[in-house]
Amino acid sequence: MASFRIDRTNEDILRELTAILRTVKDPRVTAVMLSIVRVEVTNDMSYAKVFVSAMEGLDAAKNAVKGLVSAQGYIRHALGAALGLRHVPELRFIPDDSIAYSAGIAKKLNDLERAQRSNADTKAAGRDGGEAVEEEQADE
Repeated sequence: MASFRIDRTNEDILRELTAILRTVKDPRVTAVMLSIVRVEVTNDMSYAKVFVSAMEGLDAAKNAVKGLVSAQGYIRHALGAALGLRHVPELRFIPDDSIAYSAGIAKKLNDLERAQRSNADTKAAGRDGGEAVEEEQADE
């Protein structure tokens, strides 16, 4: 099977699963902010790995995966109806911590930028303050 068809199917499943997640009523799924990071369909389209990440971290994603597994029948039915596939792949939900990881990196970068700004402000204030003191001493 051509790889472009698999890639297109991956993107279609990701898009539709994102919409279907909003309709799942399991509290383990609705209690956290979930995102589907990526979908990998096998070449024979019998299985699909769905990587799920939560903003709250890996533990929340693992708990949400339990809810998704229990709602798998509903999700597969809705996915088949939305995509019109002859055979809907069996979904394997895998918890992922990429959202929490990237949020941590963004926070570290913001902290570094803030620290650099405060160092630059301190140096600038030191130069301005030092020149003012020298001018006052010259006037005396």
